[in-house]
Amino acid sequence: MRNYVTAILATTLLMVACKPKEKEEPKKFISVLSLIEKQVAHIDTSLYSIRKYVIHDSLHIDSSYVNRENFREVAKEFLEIPDLSDPKVARRYKEETRYDPLTNWVIVSYVPVNPEKEDIQKQEIIVIPNAATGDKVNNIIIERLISNKNGYLSKKMYWQTDKNFLITTTSQKPGEPEIVTITKVIWDEYSLQ
Repeated sequence: MRNYVTAILATTLLMVACKPKEKEEPKKFISVLSLIEKQVAHIDTSLYSIRKYVIHDSLHIDSSYVNRENFREVAKEFLEIPDLSDPKVARRYKEETRYDPLTNWVIVSYVPVNPEKEDIQKQEIIVIPNAATGDKVNNIIIERLISNKNGYLSKKMYWQTDKNFLITTTSQKPGEPEIVTITKVIWDEYSLQ
């Protein structure tokens, strides 16, 4: 009898151990990188007058025109974000969606599962729903944070679809004052606000 019970237990354990693991369903996230790539490709082929303003610690403003050929380089910080359509990257993030009835916006946020392991702390898309003309991505917000023994670097990046982008960089090295730089690039004449 003892051998019979032992055989049943061994068979049960073997069946449980050999049971195929359920495959995790791949996450289907919106590729924020693809949205920005599409915008950059449009600007690369446009006739926009592209202007760049750099504000250093709110004291000094530099302004310049940007050639279309150089726009990709100016926007490179947006083009270096992780692509959430890649399953290996998507696995490291989670999606949060909410609706704001006051503004009639749908806000889709992607935040890291382990924030301490990621530089990009948030990728957020603000969508204006419209049943007649289709939903439109209005804004993209990206937050990057690097903090280590060499100092602190924070970038808050804002892309307003078809109009402009803004990058606010805050950095501080040990024993030195904080430095804030704001870069705004405008390609739509009417988006000066």
